[in-house]
Amino acid sequence: MARALWWQCSSGIAGDMALGSLVDAGADLDRVVEGLRALGVPGWSLSAEHVTRAGVAATHLQVEVEEPGEPRDWARIRELLEGAHGLPERARERALAVFAALAAAEATVHRQRVDDVHFHEVGALDAIVDIVGTCLALELLDVSSVHAGPVALGYGTVRSAHGELPNPAPAVVALLAGKPVFGRDEPVELTTPTGAAILAALARSFGPVPAMALELSGYGAGTRDGPGRPNVLQALLGQVVEHQEGQVAGVPSAQEDLVVVEANLDDVSGEVLGYLVPALLAVGALDAWLVPAIGKKGRPVQVVNALVTPDDAGRVAAVMFEEGGTLGVRRHQVERTALARHWAGVEVDGRPVRVKVGPHRAKPEYEDCVEVARATGRPLAEVVRLAEAAITVAGGRGTGLAAEEGQRPN
Repeated sequence: MARALWWQCSSGIAGDMALGSLVDAGADLDRVVEGLRALGVPGWSLSAEHVTRAGVAATHLQVEVEEPGEPRDWARIRELLEGAHGLPERARERALAVFAALAAAEATVHRQRVDDVHFHEVGALDAIVDIVGTCLALELLDVSSVHAGPVALGYGTVRSAHGELPNPAPAVVALLAGKPVFGRDEPVELTTPTGAAILAALARSFGPVPAMALELSGYGAGTRDGPGRPNVLQALLGQVVEHQEGQVAGVPSAQEDLVVVEANLDDVSGEVLGYLVPALLAVGALDAWLVPAIGKKGRPVQVVNALVTPDDAGRVAAVMFEEGGTLGVRRHQVERTALARHWAGVEVDGRPVRVKVGPHRAKPEYEDCVEVARATGRPLAEVVRLAEAAITVAGGRGTGLAAEEGQRPN
């Protein structure tokens, strides 16, 4: 069982509303503040106030900053987060993913390199507190997957460090590209870049409430109040079943909800592409692959894809941004039917070779065969043949050498 979060964004979303909804649902504010102190950044305080918005009780988070924050670039924020050793690892990865998504959107809007992007409003202390605080609250509530409904947008103009901008702000438009949105007849900013970045980086799906056993709910208040619609962000949390056991043609199987993260790369070398796939696998991708294509202006493109669990999507996206140099990634939910499989093992020249055993075939692990080839001087193809022969002798099941407890091959 895993816990899911669904945000009702009918009044839009901002960073303080996201954090407020999770504190209202039960995340301990004192522990959030304690985690934020791990950033080692002074000059701020965080408090919660119980308010009502159009009659709905909610929590309004307020960040007080001693002095206005200086603009920070993506490299400085990444260094700040990576150096905060007191942060839980998943909270750090989620925060990095949010800022990576925001950096990519700002780079697109201003036609800059990602590493050259300087955050202004979002680089200020209050927004850093909102983003990292939200990721800490998700961790305290043990949220495994984030979902959201369609996102409300206002109209008119908004003030920013760049001057007056159209509403929704260009960064919001870039972040929510491909996501379901709708407009309200209100000349105010309903969804901020910070809120849009949280959704773009963390939301696994957009639509109705996912099937769950409802456990908790919370309401994060926006600053404005008025008659009619409550200016709140609703959070619903509950337990969902991620894997459904079943049979496919009489073979045990499991239905798995996974995510494909993908990006188009049109200006990287073959050496970078060769490095990228194993780098994605190293940070948790279940599989990774490249597909050649023709992009705009007739450019040859490599589409890099990674199959991941929802929890690993942010980490994998960060590698695509940093190593592939892409300015944007796409995510879409997939359902995988996985047949039962396990590890076994054989020996070649007295050296162990793991074997992936499925219901219809058994296959020696490539990396193990490479190690045996290097150690013995045998050609790799010969090592593979010897391992396959050993599998046949063992009846297709190997010697029963098990992988680490709780693991199975992908």
